[in-house]
Amino acid sequence: MTTSVPPVTVPPVNGQVIGLAHYASRAALERVLARSGTTFEQSVALRAVSDNGGTLERARLVGRLTGGLKIEESAARRTVEEMTALKLLAEPTPEQVSLTDGGRELFESIRTTGNEIAARVYAGIPAEDLATAGRVLALVTERANAELADA
Repeated sequence: MTTSVPPVTVPPVNGQVIGLAHYASRAALERVLARSGTTFEQSVALRAVSDNGGTLERARLVGRLTGGLKIEESAARRTVEEMTALKLLAEPTPEQVSLTDGGRELFESIRTTGNEIAARVYAGIPAEDLATAGRVLALVTERANAELADA
């Protein structure tokens, strides 16, 4: 006698499905961050500065944090101040912040481990499916941001 396995029900993409994927992925990253005492907001700031060659205008960094994470400007400024106090960022001028050697090393460690996790999470998913998901999520983000701007 054979028993059949019921088919897996794939829910349509909606906010809940997107949120669950985000929170599961973020929880995996948070484990990595906890080992170094780094907050999620700090990791986003490290990436933003690194992505801009290691130096970024303070106002642009605050804007990236508020816009990307949907946090208050005061929270974004506090994150930058914390990172300066921790010597992850230096202030070559009052208007700019730069990665310190320690900030660069920390970010590289986070990026390396994060990439290893991502490789496992996305393993076996066809490139076409990932491209489609990327386009859909970019459009959802654009529309949600438009809703926020209209509010």
